[in-house]
Amino acid sequence: MRQVLIIGYVWPEPCSSAAGSRMVELIELFRRQGWPVTFASAAALSEHRLDLASLDVPEVSIRLNCDSFDGFVAALQPDLVLFDRYFTEEQFAWRVERVCPEALRVLDTSDLHSLRDARQRSLKARQQICANERERQQVGAVLDDQATLYTQMAGSDVAQREIAAIYRSDLTLMISDYEMQMLQGPFAVPPALLHHCPLMLIPPRQQPLPFAQRAHFVSIGNFRHAPNWDSVLWLRHGLWPLIRQRLPRAELHVYGAYPPPKATALHAPALGFQVRGWASDAHEVMGAARVCLAPLRFGAGIKGKLADAMACGTPSVTTTIGSEGMAGALPWPGAVVADAHAFADAAVSLHEQPDAWARAQQAGYAILQTRFDREAHGMELVQRLLRLASEREGQRQANFVGAMLRHHAHKSTQYMSQWIAEKNRRTDS
Repeated sequence: MRQVLIIGYVWPEPCSSAAGSRMVELIELFRRQGWPVTFASAAALSEHRLDLASLDVPEVSIRLNCDSFDGFVAALQPDLVLFDRYFTEEQFAWRVERVCPEALRVLDTSDLHSLRDARQRSLKARQQICANERERQQVGAVLDDQATLYTQMAGSDVAQREIAAIYRSDLTLMISDYEMQMLQGPFAVPPALLHHCPLMLIPPRQQPLPFAQRAHFVSIGNFRHAPNWDSVLWLRHGLWPLIRQRLPRAELHVYGAYPPPKATALHAPALGFQVRGWASDAHEVMGAARVCLAPLRFGAGIKGKLADAMACGTPSVTTTIGSEGMAGALPWPGAVVADAHAFADAAVSLHEQPDAWARAQQAGYAILQTRFDREAHGMELVQRLLRLASEREGQRQANFVGAMLRHHAHKSTQYMSQWIAEKNRRTDS
């Protein structure tokens, strides 16, 4: 590839979210092939963003609904354009296709947003029938099967937009094999349009601390991500009181980028519940804890916090939502539970029993070796992209649904964007 253009929904923040880490993994993979990479985004520059210049990646600020983007892409002439999430594809793919029709258009979903949205709506529906906040925070994780999820997703605006973007793209990178199954099964998306590309993890720099040198529990996650905020609420009001009853001196350290005032208001040192906020080194705080708690009641994709826990040798307690797409048939490195009391039992057991803790740690290493091999997944993706480049026209011809969606959807998006651009020009003048 003579030039790769990545259009980011946000600027990469590898210390703030799994999505940020994944983006850096992809950039580094492309750079290792000798492919020049340019990163562009319409987002405001963020506090914790990575200095892309350190990776020899130029940064370009672009504007939504502005014809200046067309000139930028025409000058760059990328062979591959990677769209970070479906709404970025909606905004810019029609412009890329018009200016550089030969460029491969690849979508990275990060996670299947429509799946996360359906589970969040399911959780809210169950909570709405509760009499008070205490009861709402006792509701467990969403356990809907694929048939039920399809029913909830199929009529939603998010699912229709996201899956249309998948069809319009030459290839879509899926981080979770569960989501691959959802798309190829109930939604009947052709396998030729999808590529399973999980996190390509970089191991921590230091040897993990032993059981005796660790203390307390840890929970980590960007507070702006709705599933993470919900898990903090469940911890504070439903789960931590049960654990604290059994371990009166235990502490839970809650880390995450961008904590809002409502999160810091939960800080209660007397109860052992400590909201610490931003962690400059997630591996350091994860590696110092004895057990990671990730009580996710809804969500999608691969959970970076749980991958980090495995890499740091830290057993974890989570839900089926948290473990989804990660372990396959291998045993979980800790426990996967469905309700509050089972969660507390598993957390206390791992915290107090060195043998169980050591077995869980080894299970985590096995998952990383078997399912998250950095070199293997990286090479598979590179080979798929090179093969796609040589077979591009044939695949596009076979993807009639994608061509039809590009014709109709891009025309409406194009005309709306051009109307906004013209309106902005008149306002500026």
